[in-house]
Order: sequence, then structure tokens, then C-alpha cells
Amino acid sequence: MANKLYQMTPKEIVQELDKYIIGQDEAKKSVAIALRNRYRRSLLSEKMREEITPKNILMMGPTGCGKTEIARRLAKLMDAPFVKVEATKFTEVGYVGRDVDSMVRDLVEASIRITKQAMLEEKYSIADEIVEEKIIEAIIPGQKKAASSKNRGPFDFILGNSGYLSQKEEYEQQQQQKEQTENAGMDTDLAREQVRQQLREGLLEEQYIEIQVTDAPKANNLDLGNEGMSIAIGNIFGDMAPKKMKNKKVKVKDARKILREEEAQNLIDMDQVTDDALQNAEQNGIIFIDEIDKIASGSGYRSGADVSREGVQRDILPIVEGSVINTKHGPVKTDHILFIGAGAFHTAKPTDLIPELQGRFPVHVQLKSLTQEDFKAILTQPENALTRQYEALLAVDKVFLSFEDSAIDAIANAAYVLNETKEDIGARRLHAVFEKLLEDISFNAGGDDMPNVYLNINGDYVVEHLGQDDVTMDLKRYIL
Repeated sequence: MANKLYQMTPKEIVQELDKYIIGQDEAKKSVAIALRNRYRRSLLSEKMREEITPKNILMMGPTGCGKTEIARRLAKLMDAPFVKVEATKFTEVGYVGRDVDSMVRDLVEASIRITKQAMLEEKYSIADEIVEEKIIEAIIPGQKKAASSKNRGPFDFILGNSGYLSQKEEYEQQQQQKEQTENAGMDTDLAREQVRQQLREGLLEEQYIEIQVTDAPKANNLDLGNEGMSIAIGNIFGDMAPKKMKNKKVKVKDARKILREEEAQNLIDMDQVTDDALQNAEQNGIIFIDEIDKIASGSGYRSGADVSREGVQRDILPIVEGSVINTKHGPVKTDHILFIGAGAFHTAKPTDLIPELQGRFPVHVQLKSLTQEDFKAILTQPENALTRQYEALLAVDKVFLSFEDSAIDAIANAAYVLNETKEDIGARRLHAVFEKLLEDISFNAGGDDMPNVYLNINGDYVVEHLGQDDVTMDLKRYIL
């Protein structure tokens, strides 16, 4: 799948990531180079492309410093299939029903969703034309044809002569219908053109109409686990029978959305979706393996949990090296999937991983703990910064917040002090601080009788509402 990010230089990619992620320049630089190398590889001959494999990345740093977000944001920007797995899911306790191959199957499912959505968007313009005609037909229906004997079942005659017409009667009926249609044709065409104009001007959006939609049966899937296969038990014979339709009364604006998706779905080729999705997963897929340090074990004699951890490493190894994994959509080669390992590595080191796995993550990136200045930047620089999120949320209930610079300083300091004095959870600490800070406001806001409230948050307000603990004392020292 083509994407403009592919053609960006590493510097331009970093600039794009800077809009969403504060600091961690080395990590952003590494993923930008990895992405650019994919573009460079795509321009080479097929023979050379097969020889060049991704340089997998190992990110090391405390929780909440941005490891996952960097990989996730990059995948989102380039519309690449992305999955995050936790290495600890494959250890001794959680191993049952979850094998390491599942990460590739999850990647394929993500690729199917992305590819299908892209193809749907390509068909929306055609679908919109079909939908317009269906809505017009629902508002001004054409002349309904009388039921013909050809459409009646063989049991109708046995069960009471229900509706069978003679050839003469049927001919007379058809002639009558023809005359009625010719007489009303011009008026109907004129009325439909008027409705069409009104639809395009948005004048009929709130009008209720009755439409026919596909009644999709519920499918009960039997998952065959390690084989990567599943059977839709409730739909085994579904394709042999005609699709069931049901009538639905909705507003025109809702009918347009429902019918648009249904018609676009009918226009795409699912076989082509599957083929393109498998190719996209193989060439552009990103698998993020978090907590990889938790399956590391030091050298020397190993037993118990250490054996389990090393076993997981050896199970992951062939996937990272390059192998073929069977999925329900077809086989997938993992040779060119980009793997990003991540972990805090507080008690373990990268060298505690087995040598074979170490060699498959040649690029090591050390991420830093967030400073007070980093927290201030997180609160102010991103387009959807946390302060703007809470302003938007409470504005729904007529509470209009504004944050002074002193409040930003105080919140940033609180997050930093709490991470230093307690457990370091990185940027996630800001969420905890905000929830405590705005708890009373959020609880009391809402209701039809709620007047508009304009609340200016300053440093003193932050100190007052975060509580009388050691953090508050630290806050006072920094603010006053």
C-alpha cells in the first residue's frame, strides 16, 4: 500500500513524529531510518530485495516513556499493519491456548482490516450513486408489479387455489399496468428529479424512509487454535441460500451511511483484499514485542521459570529469523516483517537474551525517563494535548476550563515528583494527576440545569487540590 511517508526522508519522518511524541530523539531516529530503508528496498531489483531484511530494533527504557507509542504512531501514519504482544503471554503460566505464531495471525487480521477499509474507500464514490437511487426509490417508489404465477410456489395450487390467474386475466393485468405506468411516468420522473435535488441540498436528512438491508446471520466460530483456522458453524450453509433481507425504518442521513457501507462491500473483491492484505503484512507489517526483558535469563545453570523463559525465546526466534506461518487466510512469510522489541531492562540486560535472538535485534535504543520539562511539553505542544482533552470533555457539561502557565508548571512538577518518589510510570502519571485534580469538577458537572461555568486553573489551585502530602510540599517549594 502506497503512502506518502514512504517517500519522506528520515528527518521529515522525525518531524512528523514530533507532532505527537515529546523527546526520545534517538528512538524516533531509529524507526525513521527503518521506515526509509523499506522505501529504499522497494526500489531495488527483486533479487536484491529478497536479500535485504529489516534491521529489527530493541528499545530499552522505563514504562511510560514512549516505546509503544513511537511504534504505534509510526504504523498509524503509514497505514501499516501493527500488533502489540507481550512476551510474558507466552511464558509457562499463560502459554495454554496462546502460541507464539498467534502474533503473526493477529498481524494478518490487522492487515485485512486496513486493506479492506482502503478498498471500501475507493468504492465509496460509486456506492454513493447507487445509494442515491435507492433513497429516491424509497421516497418515490415505482409502480409495483402484480404477482405473477411464475413467482408462486408449487404448493399454492394445492393449498386452496391461492392467487393463480388465467392467461387472459394476467394479460389484462399487464396491459392495465402498462397504461398506468405510461400515464404516471412523466410525473414520476419529474418528482424524482426534485427529490434528487433536495437530497443533494441536504433538505431531507431528517425524513424517515424504509429501506431493505441484508440480515446478516450470527456466526459462531469454532477456533482450531494452533492450526490458525476457524470454522463459522452458524454459516456453514449460508452461502448456499439467498441472502435474507429485512426492512428497516431510519432517517435519510442514517440510511445513506448504512446503504453506503453495504453497497461498497458488494463492490469489492474479497479475494483481492486477502491477497493484498497478505502482501501488506509480509512487506510492511510491524510486530511490537513488549516486556521482552521478562523472558530474558542470565547465563549459567537454569531451571524452572528460567527454562520456560528461554523456551519462549527459542519459540520466537524462528519467527524473527524468517519462517512461514499458516493462517486461515493463507501462508505468511515473516522474513521482511519489522520486529521491535521493548522492555525496561531494570533487572536484566540485552545480553541475558539468548545469543541467537540478540543477533536478530541489532539496533539498540536507550530511552530516557521523562523530565519536568518533558512533562510541560507533553501538556502544551501536541495538537491533542492532555489539557485540551480535558477542556473538550468538560465543555460538554458546560464547564469551560483554562490552564495558566503556573498550573502547567505545577502539574508537570507533580508528575515528575511522584515518578521520582514512587514508581516511575512515565507519561501515564499525568493521567493520575489530572483525575485527582479535576475529580470534584467532573463529579459535580452535568445536568440540564447546569449553568455555564468558566474556571481558570492556576498553580495555587493545583497545589490545593492535589492533597496535603509530600508532593504538595514539593509543589509549594517549586511554585512559591
